[in-house]
Amino acid sequence: MSASRTTIDHDTIRSWAEARNGRPARVKGASNGGILRIDFGEPEERLEEIPWDEFFRIFEESNLAFLHQEQTEDGTTSRFFKFIHRH
Repeated sequence: MSASRTTIDHDTIRSWAEARNGRPARVKGASNGGILRIDFGEPEERLEEIPWDEFFRIFEESNLAFLHQEQTEDGTTSRFFKFIHRH
């Protein structure tokens, strides 16, 4: 796997997701306001799409950072990402 990067920059996160046809989403029925996800391709049944402003509100309130990868080792576009707590 190629090197991963971590960011809290909203524009970087949105650009990364949209370049991969990703949409902001959260897990349906999550009790704490939202467990964030990025939904790719066909919408997943367990996720609900939310606006970017709501996505980033939850992102900030949860004190998250976005760990992501640009490319896989073979040079193809990667969809690898993970939400982690900020240090």
